[in-house]
Amino acid sequence: MKLNITHKLFLAIFLAASLAVVSAALIMQWNLNRGVLKLVNQIDKSAMPRMASGLEGLYRVTMSWDVIRRDVIEWRDLVDASLPEYALPPHKKRRSELSPEKNMSERQHYDTIENKDTLSRRPLDLPRKFDQRLFLLDSDKSVIIGRPETPANTEIITLHNNGKVIGYLGLRPQTMFDSLPPKDFLQDQKYAVIIISTVVLMLSAGLALLLATRLVRPLKNITEATHGLAHGNFSVRVPVDSDDELGRLATDFNALALAMEHNEGTRRRWVADISHELRTPLTFLRSQVEAILDGVRQPNTESVKAIHNEIMRFSRLVDDLYQLSLSDVGTQTYRKNEVAVSEVIQQALSIISQEFSAKNIAVQYEAADSGTVFGDAERLLQLFGNLLDNSLKYTDSGGELRIKVLKDGGSMMIDVQDSAPGVAEEELEKLFERLYRVESSRSRATGGAGLGLAICRNIVEAHEGTITSKQSPLGGVWIQVELPCYGRA
Repeated sequence: MKLNITHKLFLAIFLAASLAVVSAALIMQWNLNRGVLKLVNQIDKSAMPRMASGLEGLYRVTMSWDVIRRDVIEWRDLVDASLPEYALPPHKKRRSELSPEKNMSERQHYDTIENKDTLSRRPLDLPRKFDQRLFLLDSDKSVIIGRPETPANTEIITLHNNGKVIGYLGLRPQTMFDSLPPKDFLQDQKYAVIIISTVVLMLSAGLALLLATRLVRPLKNITEATHGLAHGNFSVRVPVDSDDELGRLATDFNALALAMEHNEGTRRRWVADISHELRTPLTFLRSQVEAILDGVRQPNTESVKAIHNEIMRFSRLVDDLYQLSLSDVGTQTYRKNEVAVSEVIQQALSIISQEFSAKNIAVQYEAADSGTVFGDAERLLQLFGNLLDNSLKYTDSGGELRIKVLKDGGSMMIDVQDSAPGVAEEELEKLFERLYRVESSRSRATGGAGLGLAICRNIVEAHEGTITSKQSPLGGVWIQVELPCYGRA
């Protein structure tokens, strides 16, 4: 079975939660056992003074430990009388409760009457385990009773009689959980921890499934949208429901889809426009040649000149397309050096000035600063030549052209403003698109294919500058070029 991302995310969250719950349960159980064990040992230690007092009293009566060696019942009675408070057996009367100073006959009488009943009703399990951990040594530390292992935390009390050491009483600490007196309590707590852990794990599973489904839903939407995008549906969009990483991913996907939709529309318009632009001169040339071949038109200077003009326009169109293709693939070469902007503009003006004069367009040129840029002089000449040619073609006769060059901080600003006709505000940004023409003022009769400003933008961007268009106070278009100055950090 192949796991999808929802199952994987669910398993990851559930396993993490399970590990946390199991770890917490184990730590709680260990800490509970340790705490109870510590408490039991403290209670056991509280019985040691009573046991020591009883042994010292017995020694004062017998002046030896022989009675302990001979009579195990005597030792058991002392242990029974000294049991911790949580394990005191119910006796009507204990032999150890008699004062050690009482005469021996009274104690022997108690032995014959009560001892059997006491032993039969004593809870053997607890005294036995408490007894097994006790040991008694004489003053020479010889074993009287018990096993004298002495771990590091063994409780040892020195026994005295009239200021003299008569022996040592020791208690080894409880170390096994299964022999603890409150065993049932610990078992109940263990079951409670298991039940609580099971409930928490079930809740964690439900929450993990909910989170996995919620987190994966945006990814599923993006996956489905990606499939649609791959099959050419560029209008597909993904709903943005959050501001987190998934929300930003959905936003970026929508931006990508929008860009691809725009590029696809541009590509289709580009193909259609190129086909139309190429078909127009070819149709004209074909009609002229067929007219000459059919004898409808004579092959005179006028007809040849018309064919030549159309061939030149066709050639310029192909050259512009070639320049754009080189820029797109990044193979257009630039030989950059320090270039004076004003000199390049003056050179471009000198080439086209007669055509402006013929159209009666007044040209005003102002170079407030003679700054330089790091650029390709030939490409910059093409840039300003295209801008001047654009103004020449689309400015009415008797109009005006103003060119101003100034330095603004670390940039050279070149303003090219012409007079009417103008361009609508919503059309200004489209002027730099390929094959775009404002039909009211840009027509094929002027000889333009709508590629000049697109080439200008590529040249400016290759020089790390910007080019913008806005409405001119003169009534036409205001083209503003910004290029970084030479040596600018």
